[in-house]
Amino acid sequence: MSRACIVCGSQDYSTLYPAIVRCKSCEFVFAEEDVQEHELLRIYQKNYFFGEEYSDYKKDREVLRRNFELRLDVLRKFADPARHKRLFEIGSAYGFFLELAREHFEVVRGIDITEDGVRHCVNELGLDVIQGDLLQTNLGDQKFDLVCMWDTIEHLRTPNLYLEKISEHMPSGSLLTVTTGDIDSANARMKKSKWRLIHPPTHLQYFSLKTLTRMLDGLGFDVIYSHHCGFYRSLDNVFYNLFVLRGGVPVLYRLMVKTGFARRFFYLNLYDIMYVIARKR
Repeated sequence: MSRACIVCGSQDYSTLYPAIVRCKSCEFVFAEEDVQEHELLRIYQKNYFFGEEYSDYKKDREVLRRNFELRLDVLRKFADPARHKRLFEIGSAYGFFLELAREHFEVVRGIDITEDGVRHCVNELGLDVIQGDLLQTNLGDQKFDLVCMWDTIEHLRTPNLYLEKISEHMPSGSLLTVTTGDIDSANARMKKSKWRLIHPPTHLQYFSLKTLTRMLDGLGFDVIYSHHCGFYRSLDNVFYNLFVLRGGVPVLYRLMVKTGFARRFFYLNLYDIMYVIARKR
């Protein structure tokens, strides 16, 4: 491989799992396949949210909002109302987080490559969201006091470049929030290649707190909070993953949906998802 590690710059890797490699220098883990930006654009369209990764993303709105409420509650403990007023979300999807955030911040904006999601944000929710790739988007002289990346950084081919660009629009003292899987968690180490979050090409980057902290430090951010966060999941989503995406018995999934049992949801913390907040120096 000739790619440089996005954390330390090394080009020396070893195979960790099939199609997954680890940097020998800093131990950052990432997918061996070098997916191009135009390929990612093709992946993250409407079908990804309706029938591929999710059965029906909009149908899970209540569950997703509960998760975003948890994230927002933590973020507000670190945000100074007098200073942190302008929020920007990278990977805003269908706008369920921004819909909540606009009740607490003066300005909320977002960007996503999914055309259908952006259309929903703008037309259905009245949000200020643009469609496109951040690396190719001119943000002009816009400044943001808070930038959020909820379960997004692992999907990006070059997350270091995204953070480098958005940091140019973040004054000193601004906050960056990231949630992503923890490859160094007990669950990930126990499950190894069977860990549920290992599935390239949608997940390309596999951070630990150590490697994420090192990358953020190199980009001018200091980690001020890190915690393994739990999340709500609908049984619909669980059954869809078990019986459609992985199990190959969709008749069982349809049965659960028909009975109404799939509409229920529950809270779970497997201690393998990191919630990190960093402050711009």
